[in-house]
Amino acid sequence: MAAVTIRRMSILIATLGILSFIFGVVGENKKPAAGTPITGKGVVICKYPSDPMIALGYLSFGFLVASAVAGFLALFYPYKGKSVPQSALWQSTTFVVFFNVAIFTTGLALTLVLWPTITEHFHLTKNVHHNLQTECPTAKTGVLGGGAFLSLDSALFWLIALMLANNAREDYLEGKAEFKNEFGMVITN
Repeated sequence: MAAVTIRRMSILIATLGILSFIFGVVGENKKPAAGTPITGKGVVICKYPSDPMIALGYLSFGFLVASAVAGFLALFYPYKGKSVPQSALWQSTTFVVFFNVAIFTTGLALTLVLWPTITEHFHLTKNVHHNLQTECPTAKTGVLGGGAFLSLDSALFWLIALMLANNAREDYLEGKAEFKNEFGMVITN
């Protein structure tokens, strides 16, 4: 991990976010509109066409989690062997704002990706209904796609937070270097 750079972490975060977005959008497009009700003796059995929406939803969720974890860890990782105290990062107001926005959009994206995926999974596994008026519903349309777009936004906010953390890190290290002479000794007045 010594060769880890901010550029590599940025590429990793962006790639994972884009994959989450792609899987979410494709999952939304592959979701069936409704199932076919088959009426039996006192029950309705819903037959759904084969669709990869559930697998794509869980993949989108997994890549979103990986993107968020990579983004969070990248913020506090010591690059080039130089670590700074976390208080130096938290002094930057813009970093704090974008960090909180990244956390919020990640949480909202996780909710919007996982909710229709679990709902669709529930509809496919609990497909026997005792209500004869059941119309074989599927998960709400558009929620997974919205979560996919938010997962892309989340990755972008993690990238912005990483850029701001790098700026705060450089400001801290430059400020610390101003008080040293050419031999690395601290100058006091």
